[in-house]
Amino acid sequence: MMFCYQCQETAKNTGCTVRGVCGKTEDTANLQDLLLFALKGLAVCALKAGGKADLSETGRFITKALFSTITNVNFDNDRISALIREALERREAIKASAELTLTSPDAAVWYGDTEDEFMDKARSVGVLATHDEDIRSLRWLLTYGMKGISAYAEHAAVLGYRDPDIYSFLLKGLEATTRDLTAQELIDLVMECGNTAVKTMALLDAANTGTYGDPEISRVNIGVRGNPGILVSGHDLKDFEEILKQTEGTGIDVYTHSEMLPANYYPAFKKYGHFVGNYGNAWWRQNEEFEQFGGPILMTTNCLIPVKDSYRHRIFTTGMVGYPDVKHIPEPLDGSPKDFSEIIALAKECPPPVEIETGEIVGGFAHAQVMKLADKVVDAVKSGTIKRFVVMAGCDGRSKARGYFTELAQSLPNDTVILTAGCAKYRYNKLGLGDIGGIPRVLDAGQCNDSYSLAVIALKLKEVFGLNDINELPISFDIGWYEQKAVAVLLALLSLGVKHIRLGPTLPAFLSPNVAKVLVEKFDIMPTGNVQDDLAAIREGR
Repeated sequence: MMFCYQCQETAKNTGCTVRGVCGKTEDTANLQDLLLFALKGLAVCALKAGGKADLSETGRFITKALFSTITNVNFDNDRISALIREALERREAIKASAELTLTSPDAAVWYGDTEDEFMDKARSVGVLATHDEDIRSLRWLLTYGMKGISAYAEHAAVLGYRDPDIYSFLLKGLEATTRDLTAQELIDLVMECGNTAVKTMALLDAANTGTYGDPEISRVNIGVRGNPGILVSGHDLKDFEEILKQTEGTGIDVYTHSEMLPANYYPAFKKYGHFVGNYGNAWWRQNEEFEQFGGPILMTTNCLIPVKDSYRHRIFTTGMVGYPDVKHIPEPLDGSPKDFSEIIALAKECPPPVEIETGEIVGGFAHAQVMKLADKVVDAVKSGTIKRFVVMAGCDGRSKARGYFTELAQSLPNDTVILTAGCAKYRYNKLGLGDIGGIPRVLDAGQCNDSYSLAVIALKLKEVFGLNDINELPISFDIGWYEQKAVAVLLALLSLGVKHIRLGPTLPAFLSPNVAKVLVEKFDIMPTGNVQDDLAAIREGR
């Protein structure tokens, strides 16, 4: 039997036990548990070997493997099995090179003498293997935070930006989950995970802006043109750049989808005349929108949902993403660019995209751009023209309860500015909420990882206003979450001292009552409620 409760949509907010709400099968869920178990053993060996193991290389592999276990990334059992085998091979290579010896019977659980022994043990090491509810909750809060960190670290590594301290923490965190630590020791590690999440998002911000320039205020077309097109979804800007380069001069247009929308804000991509704009909405609507698009789709990262037969022949995966019977574009071993020629050839045979909407949306308000507007923003706050900022960042999802975020955005007073990042913005970025003295009421910083920008903005405003505590600012946090990258973002905010966060549409199922109580008492985290009550609290600064 499977048991998975890592995403917001987990069955009955308790756990998926037959098939994931995300669409993954019991076999896939169990293989992901096996992979995580193998990574723990690899981390134990790497740390025990010390200088005799390449911790940076091991850390990079671990980021890729953990990334593949995030919700809606990899449904391909063959590829997950290959990662398990590679983890075992890397573990054995470290053991041999460092001449490791087992020091206790417990160590055999993590090292294993043969693959069969390892697999037999691994079948019983899923979530429920930890019997104490609170220890289980903290272990998996830590684990899910590390999964989110791994995704962001891998995005940065693709662009040549790596930080060995991030890899070291992931090894340390994985190894720690193999030992009987106290609740306080695990809480300390969870907070360290938050600090590492901040560091990782800062690294990715440096990678993206150092490679493609600072995002700038941009008006993004949401209509289509009459040429064949390629739709790029996910988060990986490097893949998007390569598609633009390889399609230049071919007569094929390129569109972003969902979390790739912020590519429209980067100066480096604006030179491509065949980059048309954004098509569609948040990830969970892709079945309908991919079908309507009519041309090939490239999924560069999560969030992929079960693929319909109607467009299975037109969708491609790359990076850590995978789906059975869907063509995967691998990364060449020699470091050369990925070959997207098959996608390009298919696009030429397809009709132009079917238009589903027209108009423009405005974005590009990452921290560098907002800082250019700092004087204007500060004056508006001091004059009372802007009375409050509401951070409505995070994830979108299928739940009808997420209509809360649309209703809240519509109900906020006209003297309120929404700061957003991530696909949560699709709940309100097309509502036409207007501006305040030329400052748009919805300031979109970018992807979910660009929540870092919102933290930078808040810290800068704290400095400008001469405040001692970030929580003294006229800022409320009303966050939507879905998967493990959002967990990393949440832990990052907590590590920065942010309090009074509303989280919804439900609190995570993996928070036990006692762990949730600790978060409430220490940080005043609370679930989203009904719109009118939350609106009243926001107005009062609660």
